[in-house]
Amino acid sequence: MAQPTRIETVDQLVDLLGEPLPRVRDKARPALHDLDRDWLAASPFCLVATSDEQGRCDVSPKGDPAGFVRVLDDTTIAIPERRGNKRADGYKNILANPHVGLLFLIPGRGDTLRINGRAHLVSDAPWFDDMVVKGHRPVLALVVEIDEVFGHCAKAFMRSQLWHPSTWDPLAVGSRPEIAKALERPEDTIEELEKYYGEQYSTGLY
Repeated sequence: MAQPTRIETVDQLVDLLGEPLPRVRDKARPALHDLDRDWLAASPFCLVATSDEQGRCDVSPKGDPAGFVRVLDDTTIAIPERRGNKRADGYKNILANPHVGLLFLIPGRGDTLRINGRAHLVSDAPWFDDMVVKGHRPVLALVVEIDEVFGHCAKAFMRSQLWHPSTWDPLAVGSRPEIAKALERPEDTIEELEKYYGEQYSTGLY
């Protein structure tokens, strides 16, 4: 069997992909535009990418009602943390390496907003009161000092048809209780796991 052809230099990569157009190469901005603020106000979901001092990576989803991200100023945003599983993989990474990459989504939209910057954690701040949901303040907040912000095109969403309900198949793999039974909680019964991941699961979000 033939071996894969590896790309190991930037020159090889550029030879394969070509050079970006100037409008693509130069689109990153150092601060939020009003349109970026509008996007953050409409977004209920983002992905936070981090890595530790050895380069081991993590991507963590964050979500709340639209507008959950607070804009502190033109170059600083804050993302609230709610109750979770307490692994805190990304947050531990940030304590070792502050660089983060963020991807903000709006349901139904193919384009996304990307923010790259440096982050730190805070356990309280006066603006926590403005991030209360269902009577609960954040457990902590991720504060990101923006290095660059830019929009990303919709091609990946168009290719995947992610927002097309006709492509959705939530039963393509085992249910969450079935996966938990096989991989995480073999001592529990399916009935117990279905109850755990059922209606009561949503009552503990905050």
